[in-house]
Amino acid sequence: MNTLKEWAYRNMKGDPVIWFIIILLSVLSILVVYSATGSLAYKMMEGNTEYYLMKHSALVLLSMVSIWLAHRIDYRYYSGISRLLLWISVPLLVITWKFGTNINEASRWITIPFINQAFQPSDLAKLALLVTLASMLSRRQLKISDFQNAIIPMLVWIGIICGLIALTDVSSAILLFLTCMLMLFIGRVPVKYLVMLVLIGGFSGYVALSIGQRGDTAISRINEFLDDTPSYQARQAYVAMATGGVFGKGPGQSDQRNYLPSAYSDFIYAIIIEEYGIIGGILVLLLYLALLYRGMKTAIQSDRPYAGLLAAGLSFAIVLQALVNMGVAVGLGPITGLPLPFVSMGGTSQLFMGIAVGIILSVSRGELENVGKPMNNQYKEAA
Repeated sequence: MNTLKEWAYRNMKGDPVIWFIIILLSVLSILVVYSATGSLAYKMMEGNTEYYLMKHSALVLLSMVSIWLAHRIDYRYYSGISRLLLWISVPLLVITWKFGTNINEASRWITIPFINQAFQPSDLAKLALLVTLASMLSRRQLKISDFQNAIIPMLVWIGIICGLIALTDVSSAILLFLTCMLMLFIGRVPVKYLVMLVLIGGFSGYVALSIGQRGDTAISRINEFLDDTPSYQARQAYVAMATGGVFGKGPGQSDQRNYLPSAYSDFIYAIIIEEYGIIGGILVLLLYLALLYRGMKTAIQSDRPYAGLLAAGLSFAIVLQALVNMGVAVGLGPITGLPLPFVSMGGTSQLFMGIAVGIILSVSRGELENVGKPMNNQYKEAA
């Protein structure tokens, strides 16, 4: 036991509570995804019920490796690479919209040649935008009221990236837009400019709904939510949660996994409540709220604007997505298709969520390790 503690102390730097939360969510993910995909694997993989378990476990391991690698890198270096990744994201999003792999009437994926693995460029774009926005805000704190030089570049990037993502994924674009709004508010951007951003976001959203792939779907899902009769997915999710009761049916005992579409991704929270009860559902909610608290605590304790904005923005992005996913499962909002971070089965989302947490952990390592280390002028500005 002491050897394990010494290894963890040497290799898992940063906030230990965040590490503990992510490990718990990862273990839960393996258990629930294995249960939720059991019937699917039996039908699709000729009885090989462990197929999705092994695949998802590998993705969880990849996510943990990405966290470890990202948290070992000085957070200031992400400022330099994020702008490059943002420029790369723009053509990738356009290519995805026009030529991407179509799944469920949406082209959100590009298939990488040779390895035949689907890649979702919107995950890269979201991470790059949030890191870039934190850098831009920190550099402009002394002239934050300068509309032309300080505000316009940020508003333009937010409008472009959110608009391009909305062409194929409206819910992700809205959530990213709200996260950016929170970052600008924390970054002391005047309210009148936030109102202007809302207008820009509304215009970008209108254009995206008009020419994009998901306009009709988004409108129909809103109408379904407002209708007195819930959709088939919502009804099956309600049945799962109602039959789970207070303590649940037990791990692997879900019945609704056979009827609930996307039980292993969009509606995995309903399976959690069915198997682990209301108590299990509340504990998962508390884990995400604790993650937000620790992320904001990291932001508050940071001495540098860039570090604080970076930790706050990424924490909001992760936890807001989790709250939306859980809210949809319990009927508090229209169906969105957003996965539950670190729990739902997924590929690209697991990887980039891991990188985001790794960056937060890099910030939480504190500034002491950087004392006396030279920085390029580029990073000095970002810090």
